[in-house]
Amino acid sequence: MKQKEERFEVIFTDGSALKEAGVRQILVDKETGVHYLAWKSGYGAGITPLLDSEGKVVVAKTE
Repeated sequence: MKQKEERFEVIFTDGSALKEAGVRQILVDKETGVHYLAWKSGYGAGITPLLDSEGKVVVAKTE
């Protein structure tokens, strides 16, 4: 059986699940190239697209 390829790739991780500040990750959507900041601590979590200095969504060049 062919395994499904993951859509998101983690390109950066910082922090620890054992500390109050939690874990921060930058994810890239392989289909759209959009970068996201994900944060999780305890039972809480959040995700938002990364923005550049002009307020535009950060997009990686897709192949």
